Amino acid sequence: MTNMPVTIYKKATQALNLLARKKGGKINKMKAIKLIFLADRLHLRKYGRPIVGDMYWAMKLGPVGSLTKNVAELSSISDEALAYAKKYIKPIDGKKQVLTSLKQEDLSVFSKTDIECIESVYNKFSDKDQFELAEITHEFPEWIKHKKELDRGKKRVRMDYDDFFVDAPKGYDLFSQNKSYLEMAKESFLEQKEVSAFFTR
Repeated sequence: MTNMPVTIYKKATQALNLLARKKGGKINKMKAIKLIFLADRLHLRKYGRPIVGDMYWAMKLGPVGSLTKNVAELSSISDEALAYAKKYIKPIDGKKQVLTSLKQEDLSVFSKTDIECIESVYNKFSDKDQFELAEITHEFPEWIKHKKELDRGKKRVRMDYDDFFVDAPKGYDLFSQNKSYLEMAKESFLEQKEVSAFFTR
């Protein structure tokens, strides 16, 4: 397994851990994954980068961050990532559907704006269960774009962060950023993409 950048698996671990602790020490895995997607979406639209920086896939029950899912299940990740994650979180049933927090979250992996967006999403959506959150994510254009392929039987389709900048329907004010600020965030994101592409040639 190729090692992922350290900040990605650490941020995924600590985001899962933070959400579990906010819910009293344990949280449904799918619910946590959906909340992290929403926080990534919000931070990208406000500040020009996602929090975790995961690879997102459109699936039947909405977007799924592949590394975040693997971290939550303690599977298919590097030995380094596994050792780190096992210090903080643990699946507590055979189907790995519920995560428990093992120790205090390490917020040093996050910026102030990361925490701000996680808190905002948690405050807005934490009363929803995992299936309600899945339905909410079905409202967003970046998932709708791939609905036909999923309906035709594809299990998952790779999502593009560029599509996260398309506005959601009315009713999701948390994601209704000022147009000029949204454009600045998008420009910042695209510049970072160009730099990253240059250095990975």
